[in-house]
Amino acid sequence: MTTTRRGTPPPKRRPAAASASASRSASASRSASARRAAPDRKSATQTRTRPTPRPAGRRPVRRTTPLGQPGLRLRGGFAFVLVILVILAGRLVWLQGLQATAYAADATSQRLRTTTLIAPRGEITDRSGQALAQSVDARAVYGEPRIIAKADCRPGATKPCTPQTIAAALAPVLRLPAAEIAAKLARSSAFVYLARGLDATVGRQVRELGLVGVGVLQETQRTHPAGDLAVSVTGFTDRDGRGLAGVESGMQAVLAGKNGKATAEVDQAGRVIPTGSTTTVEPVPGRAVQLTIDRDLQWYAQDLLTKKVAETQAVNGTVVVMDVRTGEVLALATAPTFNPDDRTTKPAPQTLKNVAIVDVFEPGSVNKIITAAAALEAGVVTPETPITVNDTYRVGRHIVHDSHPHPTWNLTFAGVLAKSSNTGSVMVAQRVGAQGLYDAMRRFGYGEKTGLGLPGESRGLLPKPEDWSGTSIATIPIGQGVSTNVMQVASVYATVANGGVRVAPTVVKGVADASGHLVPAAKPQTRRVISAEVAAQLRLMLEAVVSAEGTAPLAAVPGYRIAGKTGTAQRVVNGRYALGNYTSSFIGFAPADAPRLVTAVVLQGTGRNGYYGGSTAGPVFKDVMSFALRGLKIPPTGTTPPPFKLTAG
Repeated sequence: MTTTRRGTPPPKRRPAAASASASRSASASRSASARRAAPDRKSATQTRTRPTPRPAGRRPVRRTTPLGQPGLRLRGGFAFVLVILVILAGRLVWLQGLQATAYAADATSQRLRTTTLIAPRGEITDRSGQALAQSVDARAVYGEPRIIAKADCRPGATKPCTPQTIAAALAPVLRLPAAEIAAKLARSSAFVYLARGLDATVGRQVRELGLVGVGVLQETQRTHPAGDLAVSVTGFTDRDGRGLAGVESGMQAVLAGKNGKATAEVDQAGRVIPTGSTTTVEPVPGRAVQLTIDRDLQWYAQDLLTKKVAETQAVNGTVVVMDVRTGEVLALATAPTFNPDDRTTKPAPQTLKNVAIVDVFEPGSVNKIITAAAALEAGVVTPETPITVNDTYRVGRHIVHDSHPHPTWNLTFAGVLAKSSNTGSVMVAQRVGAQGLYDAMRRFGYGEKTGLGLPGESRGLLPKPEDWSGTSIATIPIGQGVSTNVMQVASVYATVANGGVRVAPTVVKGVADASGHLVPAAKPQTRRVISAEVAAQLRLMLEAVVSAEGTAPLAAVPGYRIAGKTGTAQRVVNGRYALGNYTSSFIGFAPADAPRLVTAVVLQGTGRNGYYGGSTAGPVFKDVMSFALRGLKIPPTGTTPPPFKLTAG
């Protein structure tokens, strides 16, 4: 039972919902008061406020979060843009600051075209100034395939603009097959020669055609006014004017000069811009070289030699004519040869070399002059020393044979040389010894270059005494087992003719200076090889060779005293002596008692139609020496040779 105070009205009953609402309001009020007071309490007591419990039956309120962080995005975008700007700025600095010159040069080079101006090559003349090789004005026609490929070839074009149509227009002018020209123009290269060495009129005709991608260049062409005359000495050049052999190669730096260049600004079609910039560096012409060669004597020797090579069916032949006092080579002829101006015929490989200095051979009996010189110098014999000579002579296991069987001869040493006895020469060589013979051959120039100055010269082969076999003393004294070139052997005889003093042979008389004046070449080197007395004895002994009792009467020149020596030796082919294959030679000088000229005649590969040196090379010597003595106005001495004592007793 509820008790109420008197005078106090009884409390009204609230609905349940209202009561709950009031309760929630009171609770919220308390929570708010608690939150407002919480900082003070936390600061004072550092206690954690217990979260207000969520009323039962009420759904939780979802809090909304931002989609991103605008500040971070803004800063990142700014950094990215900054990096891009730095890269672009750096690239601009690199291109316009550090690499501006290089790129400007590249841009300039794309619109500039440089053409080489070939320097005129110096002349090569004979001793009197007549041209043997010279350069003449010529034209070269070229094509630019890349420009032709870009040409606007619309239907109905009035001018040829494809490789085929251009080639068809050029073929009649250049006298070349149209297919050959079209193939060159269809290449992917920027430049190609279509024809070279053309006459100036042909170049003018090509220009008048006005073909796209086709131009004409001025150049020089090497020509030889006398054809194949002295080509073994002058040599030859390639299409670009570089010396490939002979004086052309050996004196390339003197003859070539220095090329110039012309630079012009062109448009995209390759046409020169008239108002564009142009620069020209003029070429420096090459200097002329004067040789010691006598043109007339060279022609006569070369013509006679060519006929003799054909007559004897030899492999090749050489004629050398030298001045014994100066070493000047007046003629150096080889056969067969070729004409460098003949573009229609491909020369045989053997004609491209100078066999007088490149090829080596066993000299045979012409080497006996060194054996005789060594014996006389050593004092083991005199010209009158008696020697009993049989047609065979044994040295160890080797048997030496004379050229033909004969009864026993009682000869003097002069008679041994005059009759070219192998057995007698070997017997005398044994008295000299291996070292004495070797030293003599070295002094005469075997085993070394002659000093001629032409490229490709061989040193020959001279084995040292310690490398000699037991039979070398029986072969080397008579010219087997040792190899030389023609110029080396000619120099030996020139040394004897010059009183025992060797003068290095030369083919260059002088070289023009920058103003065109001839400057004489330096004097050749000289050295004494044998005494003047021994040289005089040898000259008399060699005169007997050309007498009726010697081996070369066919080499005698009427009215002149002639001294010389024959040689007939089996050739070595593929490392073995070849039967029926010989080297035939005769080397001599005139006048014998006052020598002026030495002439050497060597035929390689004889045997089919005569092979003895006296009968094959001797007549060539006679004719060439006669022509040389008359042409150079060398008179006979008018003296009479002393009697030759060839037999003993």
